[in-house]
Amino acid sequence: MPAEQIHTLIIGGGQSGLAMSEQLRARFVPHLILERHRIAERWRTERWDALHANGPAWHDRLPSLTIAGVDPDGFASRDQMADYFTAYAAHIAAPIRCGVAVTALHCAPDGSFHAETSAGSIEATNVVAATGPFQRGVIPPLVPADPGITQMHSTAYRNPDQLPPGAVLVVGAGSSGTQIADELQRAGRRVFLCVGQHERPPRRYRGKDFCFWLGVLGLWDAETRDPAKEHVTIAVSGAYGGHTIDFRRLAARGITLLGRADAFADGVLCIAPDLARDLAAGDANHLSLLDAADAYAAREGLDLPEDPVARVVEPEPSCVTNPIRQVDLREAGITTIIWATGFAFDFGWLQAGAFDARGAPVHRRGITDVPGLYVVGLPFLSRRASSFIFGVERDAARLAAHIAARA
Repeated sequence: MPAEQIHTLIIGGGQSGLAMSEQLRARFVPHLILERHRIAERWRTERWDALHANGPAWHDRLPSLTIAGVDPDGFASRDQMADYFTAYAAHIAAPIRCGVAVTALHCAPDGSFHAETSAGSIEATNVVAATGPFQRGVIPPLVPADPGITQMHSTAYRNPDQLPPGAVLVVGAGSSGTQIADELQRAGRRVFLCVGQHERPPRRYRGKDFCFWLGVLGLWDAETRDPAKEHVTIAVSGAYGGHTIDFRRLAARGITLLGRADAFADGVLCIAPDLARDLAAGDANHLSLLDAADAYAAREGLDLPEDPVARVVEPEPSCVTNPIRQVDLREAGITTIIWATGFAFDFGWLQAGAFDARGAPVHRRGITDVPGLYVVGLPFLSRRASSFIFGVERDAARLAAHIAARA
């Protein structure tokens, strides 16, 4: 059977693929999206039940459709976000085929692309890889398999009732790890939380969400070319109506804070001596954003209420003043470890172009060295906002214009 002929093939039907489709349609570029599962499958089946978006609904959305049933200043639930992306695909009449996986993509000698899929072959003039940054959950090879300890990545966690009785160790204190630890403690579990380097913005300051402040201060537009700095762990929460993450308050509620998980031997987890340092750095980040916001408000003459509470630093808990350096998992009653330790790229299907040390395609602002091959939705593709729902549109518009010019 001859291969199907497509002008531009978009691989991935999440936020990046949909944004790309909308921009191509605006330029009358024929295209097709392939999505291996349902639209927003990761929202539906790879996130915990109580997850909420970390940005308010006015912010964490694509440009031409609001999120139904959610107050603009509220935080959409997991299911509301999944339904939103489905509605968005219908709203822009996206030409999408679900349940079709791309198993291999090659560049042919004539410069076209040959995609092997679960539904047959496709030939394309252009290809956009829009599979996003959250492709494969990473669990460090630190704690060996033990029948007495359940280990899972945060993508496998659903709710407290899913876990066996006992204490829970959460490794990683970005948004996912912190929110999961918070939920487990509220459910009555004893929780240990490993905290590493992080940024800790205020949920709201002087009546404005932190997403507003990062926007007006130009921080969403920050660029970096240092791969080691391209992933920033942000501790912020849209759960329980949205609130500022303060690790000391979590400790006051009963969560035991630990430093970075460093080594493991004979049932004992060794903890690095960096907890106080990382909490102090998170505080400095928090306060620097407040200072920048105050300066901006004064410079622009904004009449915004003062917010002295945001500058209050909670007392140091005993787990910080007397840091724990070793945890015997069995003595502590820990029966579950949840690894909120991020993701790795999985571009094994992409057999064209070069890749960097992290396994991501080499590109310049989404344009690879292979004519007609593009990537979108990756962290810092062109700026800090590139991998966020609200930030992908600008990159998609620029790449769509490049594709249209090629035609």
